[in-house]
Amino acid sequence: MVTILRFRVTPSSSHNSVVGEVSDEIRIKIRAPAVAGKANAALVEYLAELTGLAKSKIEIKAGARARTKLVQFDGIHPTELRRRLGIEA
Repeated sequence: MVTILRFRVTPSSSHNSVVGEVSDEIRIKIRAPAVAGKANAALVEYLAELTGLAKSKIEIKAGARARTKLVQFDGIHPTELRRRLGIEA
């Protein structure tokens, strides 16, 4: 099962956190700066930590150079994914 969610990422934050959901975007803060792909790598690592999925099961499908990103999760039901992220469906 493949799930794709839209994230609005704020890099260079004081801590990693899921802020909430606005419209169809999940707002997330990442400590890493948006330099040389560090924020993208940190985003994937943080999402893996939150969801319990391997980093290889999480892929940024669109928006690698933008704040708004489409992220694909492989092997988890959308409802369970949203629960693990702390975002209720």
